[in-house]
Amino acid sequence: MKHFFIIFIFLLAFSVNAQKFDTAVDYLEFVGEQQEGITKKMWKYTKAIAHSKSDRNVENKRKSLLKTLDKAIENIKKAPGYDGNEFKGQLLDRLRFNKNLLNNDYAKIIDMKEVAEQSYDLMEAYMMAQEMADKKLEETQEEYEANYYAFANKHNIKIVESETDLGKKMTLSNEVFGYYKKLYLIYFKVYINEVYLMEALNNNDANAIQQNANALSESAKEGLEILKSVENYKNDKSIVMATKKAFEFFIDEADNKMPILVDFLVSKEDLEKTQTALEKTPQKKRTQEQIDGYNALVNKYNKGVKDYNKINTELNNKRETVINNLNNTNQNFLKKHIPND
Repeated sequence: MKHFFIIFIFLLAFSVNAQKFDTAVDYLEFVGEQQEGITKKMWKYTKAIAHSKSDRNVENKRKSLLKTLDKAIENIKKAPGYDGNEFKGQLLDRLRFNKNLLNNDYAKIIDMKEVAEQSYDLMEAYMMAQEMADKKLEETQEEYEANYYAFANKHNIKIVESETDLGKKMTLSNEVFGYYKKLYLIYFKVYINEVYLMEALNNNDANAIQQNANALSESAKEGLEILKSVENYKNDKSIVMATKKAFEFFIDEADNKMPILVDFLVSKEDLEKTQTALEKTPQKKRTQEQIDGYNALVNKYNKGVKDYNKINTELNNKRETVINNLNNTNQNFLKKHIPND
């Protein structure tokens, strides 16, 4: 996530009637106050994304930010401009643009999140939509800064800028989110193959299981190679290691466990076909070879059921462990590197 708003400390004191600006400095102070309120709400929104597990809480913070934008728009709209309305108009255009982004682009992103887990393409599109929306905000912020400095220079005002603690937190959060998203896409590209594998397994489709197991194994091995070139974030290798463990589980599942499950499903199908053929054969015409063959398949099936259930249970437990571990690691990574105050 890019840096939405850059905060400047103006070495000035705010002591102005919002309805009257005697100097250009007074007007800049007024603008700075509006900006500060927006940035504080933006930080609360960012923290909610990083630390809250509740989508409702994140959405509430977005709505609160929108209210603050509405208030700033109304305040600037009602207040007179200074030396004409050019800078005032630029400010309003920028705030309305940001409001439109939050109401439309970011609202659509929330909708995209609901289906993002269905495929890698949808997940990639979801994250790209976030980046595009963030880029638009960054560009409008740059335009705002240019207009701000142009106004200051026009009126011979020297701006002493220094990033505040809040500004540093916002910059840091953008960096942390960027790293997290990069690692998550690497993981998800592999994980989606496991989703397809589970669908095939639930459908008892031996051919689909084998095909998806091969795809999972190949993608997980490619993922492990990609992880080797990923640098740790500030010596924190937690996400890389948790992702690595997930990939190792997927490889073991695909290469070592699925062949056993596929073999069982094939034997089950053979038993069903043999049983159907035997039932269609009159009892007097059944040969001992047919009966022995059928009994052998029954014994193989009965043994296979135990192995199948055992392996499935083991896989379910291990899968839950590695995925929960990765989810918790991701959450702890964001909590660790994005301040919560």
